[in-house]
Amino acid sequence: MKIALGSDHGGYQLKENIKEYLKELNIEYIDFGCENEKSVDYPDIGYCPIFQRT
Repeated sequence: MKIALGSDHGGYQLKENIKEYLKELNIEYIDFGCENEKSVDYPDIGYCPIFQRT
C-alpha cells in the first residue's frame, strides 16, 4: 500500500510530520508537494494524486 500526500504551503509542516510518522510505521508514501512553505496554488497539488497511479 502507498499513501498519496499533498498540501499547500499552509499544511506543509503537518505533511512533513505525517511523513515522519509513516516512515516509523514502514508505510510507503508519495509526496506530491509542496516542497516548502513558499506560497503555492493548492488546486495544482490536489490535481496530481487524482491522476497518478500509485
